[in-house]
Amino acid sequence: MEMKVVKFGGSSLADAAHFRQVASIVKADPARRCVVASAPGKRFSGDEKVTDMLYRCYEMVRTHEDISEFYAKIAARYTSIIEELGLDFDISGELDYIKNAILHHSGRDFAASRGEYLNSLILAKYLGYGFVDAESVVFFKEDGSYDEEKTNFEMGKALSSMKNAVIPGFYGIMPNGTIKTFSRGGSDVTGSIVAKAVEADLYENWTDVSGCLMADPRIVKDPLPIKSVTYRELRELSYMGASVLHEEAIFPVRNAGIPINIRNTNDPSAPGTMIVANATEYDAKHIITGVAGKKGFSVITIEKDMMNSEIGFGRKVLEALEDNDISFEHLPSGIDTMSIVIATSELEGRCEKILSNMNRRVHADSIVIDDGLALLAVVGRGMVKAKGTAARVFDAISGQGINIRMIDQGSSELSIIIGVEEGDLERAMEAIYKEFVKD
Repeated sequence: MEMKVVKFGGSSLADAAHFRQVASIVKADPARRCVVASAPGKRFSGDEKVTDMLYRCYEMVRTHEDISEFYAKIAARYTSIIEELGLDFDISGELDYIKNAILHHSGRDFAASRGEYLNSLILAKYLGYGFVDAESVVFFKEDGSYDEEKTNFEMGKALSSMKNAVIPGFYGIMPNGTIKTFSRGGSDVTGSIVAKAVEADLYENWTDVSGCLMADPRIVKDPLPIKSVTYRELRELSYMGASVLHEEAIFPVRNAGIPINIRNTNDPSAPGTMIVANATEYDAKHIITGVAGKKGFSVITIEKDMMNSEIGFGRKVLEALEDNDISFEHLPSGIDTMSIVIATSELEGRCEKILSNMNRRVHADSIVIDDGLALLAVVGRGMVKAKGTAARVFDAISGQGINIRMIDQGSSELSIIIGVEEGDLERAMEAIYKEFVKD
């Protein structure tokens, strides 16, 4: 029998109406047997996510503030969902236990994780599914890293005996028995972990958008959805700020060869975006899969005559970064010049120290740092087969009077990375999108 793991984000489980929509989606396909739930998100503009409210409770206890009134608002979110769904389900004992645990300094991760825990209890009750607490099947090692081997075994064992189950996202357990949360996109990561453990045929990630878009809708008006994207393409776009799925949520299913389908809870008939391991076909009409951009980069430019013939020059430069625990983003170079693109935040307060370290190692003719760089990624598996793609990209940018400060293209030709002034990023993205997606 086909097996699908489905994950629903906070906006999909914000209130009782969304619970009903989620239940109709799950019950519409018998293959949707494992459900991963997030904490309630915002119900309307100006509302607060439950996870953020729980974080605030934790901070209030640390500063010796009374949380009773504020915690009552969190409890009301859950009791209103239960009442509006007409469930005969009393979670007052759970709510009291969680409040007391927070008051007795149970930890920041414990407080934050209770949003998913409570929502999953309610969803399991509403669906008539079994409940599997993430702390019994998701494990971390002593150093805080995720324990993939133990999790895969224990979760696979626990779920193999259940026809249907709801599992809270976002958290697991440390060897000492304390709760630990994943960093970003935690519920997405849990969904991916569950899909791998049960050897799912498909991982459906339900959110409030109809899949990945070819560009940021805040910059490009009504960008087209991406029908199909490979893991490698998505990683390139995610790195540059496309935020439908955090890249950490991709690796478990990518390694297992399980496709991901990004779907819209509010528009379940929309096919969404399929994320697959490999694909040879592409949209010949558009060539590119998407364009994404991000600000906040700096460039260290090193000049030295005969640099290309000096053995170990590049290694010495990068060792200066390694000494300061800094990773670089890109490394475009010429015969007598070498440029290193780094996130500006990594350099704060350390510029002089780093430049001095580099110069001591390589005795450069010149080393300068320029801030205010933005990077654009034009991504598409079809670019390698389409002649003149790079020329079209550069013509589109120059047509807007924008100066290109950096160009970096890998040998795979999966993406072209372009550096422009931060103030030019939005116009550059619009120009590239319009060049490849005609009205």
